Amino acid sequence: MRHCTKTYNSRANPMKQRIARAESALDVAERWNTWMRALTLVISIAATAVVLTACGRAGSEDKGGKGGFPPAPVSVQEVKTTTVPIRFEYVGQTAGSKEAEVRARVQGIMEKRTYQEGSKVTAGQTLFILDSRAYAAQAQAAEADLSRAQAQYSQAKRNFDRVKPLAGSNALSQRELDEATSGDEVGAAAVKQAQARLTEARLNLGYTRVTAPVSGFAGRAQKSEGSLVSPGAESLLATISQIDPLYVNFSVSEAERLRLNRLMNSGELKAPSANSAAMKNGEKSGAAKSADDKSALSGYSVALKLSDGSIYDRKGRLAFVDPAINTSTGSFDARAELPNADAALRPGQFVRVIVEGATRPNTIVVPQRAVMDGPQGKFVFVTAKGGQDGKTDVALPRPVTVGEWVEVDGQQQWIVESGLKPGDMVITDGTAKLFPIPGGAPIMLGPPPGMEGKGAPGMDKGGGKGDVKKADAKK
Repeated sequence: MRHCTKTYNSRANPMKQRIARAESALDVAERWNTWMRALTLVISIAATAVVLTACGRAGSEDKGGKGGFPPAPVSVQEVKTTTVPIRFEYVGQTAGSKEAEVRARVQGIMEKRTYQEGSKVTAGQTLFILDSRAYAAQAQAAEADLSRAQAQYSQAKRNFDRVKPLAGSNALSQRELDEATSGDEVGAAAVKQAQARLTEARLNLGYTRVTAPVSGFAGRAQKSEGSLVSPGAESLLATISQIDPLYVNFSVSEAERLRLNRLMNSGELKAPSANSAAMKNGEKSGAAKSADDKSALSGYSVALKLSDGSIYDRKGRLAFVDPAINTSTGSFDARAELPNADAALRPGQFVRVIVEGATRPNTIVVPQRAVMDGPQGKFVFVTAKGGQDGKTDVALPRPVTVGEWVEVDGQQQWIVESGLKPGDMVITDGTAKLFPIPGGAPIMLGPPPGMEGKGAPGMDKGGGKGDVKKADAKK
């Protein structure tokens, strides 16, 4: 048994040795392959870096770019001053030129409403009918009182007519004459009093038929048939709005008014010609000054933008601007008047009021797409000469202070308050490929690819009619 075990062990040991040698050889081969792959990767990275560096240098030398980037094709616009018509937008609400309240003047039960709610009514048309029986009886009683007073007065007058001749011949005493005279005068006063009571009774009877005080559109009835109506705080039955012409009420903030006055005084904003003429004539007094103020307002025209974005097809005029601030709102109240014969607009609608007529002379405008936002505010790119030779076209950022938006020839423009001067070349297209880098980003002047012969949108000269839209621009 021991002999067999020893023989088996002597045979197994060479086998284990061969297995160990084979595993050692595999480990060496795997390590060698790993080192070779790492060396190949390092060589590939180094070669790629050398090739990219060579390409970058070649691109810089051939195209004049920086960091291997070719010059960006851009379009430019020369900065010029122009006169821009200005219009200001405010939020307003429509209202009837006459807003009449239909109220009950006597107490009674409402028997009938005789108009269609929301329909057009005419002045004097009956709108509500109240129970009139009690007032008819009072009128009849007043008529009877008047008849009795007239009869008593006739008797007193006949008595006075008999006594007066007798008193003249001393047939009667003075006391009897005085009594006859007083009776005649009391009778006359009683007749007048009875006539007044009859008039009042007839008025109350007439008030049981509630009529429209003005022509216009009648609103919803505040009381229904069978309700008890009374004069006083609860007497409102309906309202009537006269909407031709139509009023539009809006307000101008104190800050906006101060800014406009400052621009007017500095000559940066010109009012319509009527107002300008009045300002040149200096201060006036009395009726002349009032006439000038009216003509100043008439120089402005007013348009309306409705809630769906459409423009009302008729223009009106600026009718009123309050000289004092409304202490409740802290702004100046204003009112425009527009024709509305077809009742296209109704009271209570919210609209945007567009006041036109003013102009800004010698104004610099640039396309809206040319103005960008940066960490320090708004800026534009202007062209300059740079590069190592000083002859390469580059784009430099220029901080600007902007005002309102202006629509010039159908394009959105910014009014530039400061930062640009006439003659500067502002980049209008291709700014997406530009970055503020030291020395300026290289550019290639001309229209963007695909725009040759079509006229780049950035090459417009500006000018023409325009309008201002309120914008919250940080200046």
